[in-house]
Amino acid sequence: MPVNALPEGPVLHVDGRREISAELTEALGALCDEAEDAGADAATLFVSGAPSGEAVAKAGDIATVTKWERAVRRFERLRLPTLAAASGECGGVALDLLLAADVRVAAPDLRLLLAFHGQAVWPGMAGYRLVQQLGPARARRTVLFGVPITAREALERCLVDQVSRDPGRTLAAAARLLRRLSGPELAIRRQLAFDAQWMSFEDALGPHLAACDRALRRTRAADGVTA
Repeated sequence: MPVNALPEGPVLHVDGRREISAELTEALGALCDEAEDAGADAATLFVSGAPSGEAVAKAGDIATVTKWERAVRRFERLRLPTLAAASGECGGVALDLLLAADVRVAAPDLRLLLAFHGQAVWPGMAGYRLVQQLGPARARRTVLFGVPITAREALERCLVDQVSRDPGRTLAAAARLLRRLSGPELAIRRQLAFDAQWMSFEDALGPHLAACDRALRRTRAADGVTA
């Protein structure tokens, strides 16, 4: 697929077989820096691979893991669309990032895996995101026992948006639909969706009304109306 088929913005290829490391965290941070500084249309990831138990064991100390989780959270909250194409076995750092992306396209051979560490699955934030996105009952077997999720199951459960034999090309087509979106506006709506999982109606009403007021003001400004 020609590179210019992708939206304008940084691209990062992530090998899920790699352990969590300062180098990988810096690469993700550089992606976020470039996306924010260059006024990009989107930030794009290609993820594949799953770690062995040995790779997880090499993750270093908790400070290294903490910095990685914060970097993934920063990617998840970027003020522009985030895209991910996933193929093959996808676990570890690759799964972390796939579950944090706005638009997700999977190859037919995709298998989502939580890495094992010692005698149980690695207790990282991928498990948290799976429960948030699937609910406890549908995530239970994967989070507790490491049961893989196939591409078909991921599509049925809305963990991915589309299954394609050419995920990169399909991702580029999806990105074209996003070009009409304003990055800050997308970020606001993403946050409203996140908060809806735990906020009461009364607590959520204020932020939603503020977003409505912002949208109305933007429309008036575009129409040249000052009041």
